[in-house]
Amino acid sequence: MKVILSTLNAKYIHTSLAIRCLKAYSEKDFDIELAEYTIKDPVMNIVSDLYQRGADVIGFSCYIWNIEETIKVINILKKVMPEVKIILGGPEVSYDVEYWMERLTNVDFIVVGEGEETFHQLLTEIETTQKYHFVYGVAYRKGNEIIVMPGRPKANLNELPSPHRFAEDIPDLGKRVVYFETSRGCPFSCQFCLSSIEVGVRYFDIERTKADILYLIDNGAKLIKFVDRTFNIKRDYALDMFQFLIENHRGCVFQFEITADIMRPEVLDYLAEHAPPGIFRFEIGVQSTNDPTNELVKRRQNFTKLSRTVSKIKESGKIDQHLDLIAGLPLEDYNTFRKTFNDVFALGPEELQLGFLKMLRGTGLRIDADKYNYSYMEHAPYEILGSDVLPFSDIVRLKRLEDVLEKYWNAHRMDHTLKYLMEQEFTSPFDFFQAFGDYWEGQGWQKIGHQLEDLFTRLRAFLEDRGTANMDVILGLMKLDYFLGHKYKPRKIWWDLTLEKSDWSGYIKRLSDHPEEISSVYESMALSEKELQKHAVLEILPFHLEKVLAGGTPAAAEGRTLLLVVYQQNESQKPVYFTLPLGAEAKAI
Repeated sequence: MKVILSTLNAKYIHTSLAIRCLKAYSEKDFDIELAEYTIKDPVMNIVSDLYQRGADVIGFSCYIWNIEETIKVINILKKVMPEVKIILGGPEVSYDVEYWMERLTNVDFIVVGEGEETFHQLLTEIETTQKYHFVYGVAYRKGNEIIVMPGRPKANLNELPSPHRFAEDIPDLGKRVVYFETSRGCPFSCQFCLSSIEVGVRYFDIERTKADILYLIDNGAKLIKFVDRTFNIKRDYALDMFQFLIENHRGCVFQFEITADIMRPEVLDYLAEHAPPGIFRFEIGVQSTNDPTNELVKRRQNFTKLSRTVSKIKESGKIDQHLDLIAGLPLEDYNTFRKTFNDVFALGPEELQLGFLKMLRGTGLRIDADKYNYSYMEHAPYEILGSDVLPFSDIVRLKRLEDVLEKYWNAHRMDHTLKYLMEQEFTSPFDFFQAFGDYWEGQGWQKIGHQLEDLFTRLRAFLEDRGTANMDVILGLMKLDYFLGHKYKPRKIWWDLTLEKSDWSGYIKRLSDHPEEISSVYESMALSEKELQKHAVLEILPFHLEKVLAGGTPAAAEGRTLLLVVYQQNESQKPVYFTLPLGAEAKAI
């Protein structure tokens, strides 16, 4: 009996941990093949590939992001392979099981919850006696009747084989994200999250975990993303793992979900002292800073402690932080969410993700949806359309904010410019992103694509249209950000250069003859006039750049600055900029 385990990933770089866990457990007894696709692949291409592979059983791992596309694949598969047995599993189909069996008539079985043992026993029954009433944790059809068997006890994790040792995965380890679990379960009870349903946390053996990680690194893994719901729930365990990863990373990057308000000071101190810059990334779910909201959804969170942790990590300069917010939680209206956004943005995360509440099957909030007058999408991703305190009109506005937040802040295309705008020209970060998002949609820009230059010219148009003060300073910062956003000397710019060709040549000659007038760092580069012409850009800014970057007001930054940006002069391949005040403060240039 040939078995194919398949899933539709969100992107090519993603890999499915679930189907590898199933294969690892059952491959000793069954011929199992993995087949991964993406939700962007044409349905007929997926069906054709599965058809040509040939199988007696095909299993699909289902999530909110792939369920509807998976259903399309299944419905065509059953027409061209009517004898094939279709099995579904995964969090999206593990709740409201009868609904799925009734809706998806082409599905033969659903594996509910943790799947390794259930899937293996189900394959055994399919191949032998077909006595499915012996299989705990499965739903099946008996004539026109749908049978949902009782759940199966949780597996002993140390009896499960490793899903990370397949030879066929090795060629792609360096090109894709490796998902890795050191534990299962979550200690918290947040009513919007599926993880709250499983009580308790179980751990895999730490020595096996370390051996698997070394195997992956040895074979070229570049990014390992831990899927543990709270990686730092046990202090000693987290500290041991952080130390191990620091000692053995060899350039591999590790991403974790942590709960910031329970992070122990000694762990933070260890990371600040020992973690190499760039190898760790922390994802922190803040969701809301509105205490009544958090209490209602059973989310225990101390924002003061959380802020302390995030700030200390940021001060170390070692670890990028990705903070999550959820718009639409109970009691969270537009104004309280504005406060939540500004509270979290003030912490300065490298990324701030604004998500919208999804009424996931099986969660407490979905069960209690009527209490808060929630309306939401009937099919996945079940995103809310409104509530008693957040109407659809407010959701639409927040969607606009989210759009420019992603394009500008999270993409880090204009860090200096945005910092200045939010500190000097707008009441708050929320107000800047909201006003810009509203303007963006008003211009119809959400309907068309954009190149890098467009992002700068559109921000400029928005700021000029609203009559923003100190545009000369803002445009100067935008020029700096544009130059720093290139790996090589840019071939085109979106503004008219202020330097005449003769002046430009004069500055280049002087900089090559007297590099000490810029800085000792620049002097150490010892660039010739020819190298400067090839690898450098120059611009005159009508203000004192360093004073503005230090937080000074435009009034306190009178003067002019020569901006020099040099490319391809260090191992990181990142541009380096230098400044020289001109006019009254200038040295003899």
